[in-house]
Amino acid sequence: MRAVCVSVLLAALSVGCSSGSRTVKALFKLDEPESAAPVKPNKDRKPAPDFALQDVNGHTVKLSDYRGKVVLLDFWATWCGPCKIEIPWFQEFERQNKDKGFAVIGVAMDEEGWDVVKPFAQERSINYRLVVGNDTIAQQFGGVDALPTTFLIDREGRIASVHIGLSGKRDFENGIQELLQASSSGNASAHSAAPAVLVGAR
Repeated sequence: MRAVCVSVLLAALSVGCSSGSRTVKALFKLDEPESAAPVKPNKDRKPAPDFALQDVNGHTVKLSDYRGKVVLLDFWATWCGPCKIEIPWFQEFERQNKDKGFAVIGVAMDEEGWDVVKPFAQERSINYRLVVGNDTIAQQFGGVDALPTTFLIDREGRIASVHIGLSGKRDFENGIQELLQASSSGNASAHSAAPAVLVGAR
């Protein structure tokens, strides 16, 4: 009976939904073990690619300008269900930690750009910096094939962890706090625990 239920669930999740010319589907990663630690040890961290993208006011946002801060860099879209679950968490993290050397940057991957992102952000009173991304920036970060994909970046501008899909709020909190405290302990983790939305051909 359990196998039947799982099959039904997976079948339901595989039904595509469209946003413009993009076809997406939900994906559960059921076979991923729980991560042992929220961030990678220092020796395993690689520099995050720099970028220059425009925010809603037309100002250029460069990741390199955030050197010295812990950054949560979230690739998301307005049509992504799991992304909408994480956004209130990221708003809370921004409020709680912005005075401690922490910042959230949301990279919207909507093909329609600010036409859909700006009203979405206003409706939800998003309190962190948003930019509109593209294929080039996605490829610089190894190819963003699923949304949400979220990177935690340490004060030295290195990728400390990658979350693919809807991770637990506590996973983010633990990683942020460890990086804010400049801790170098723990084992590597690239935690991807739950639903993601696959980005189809553009």
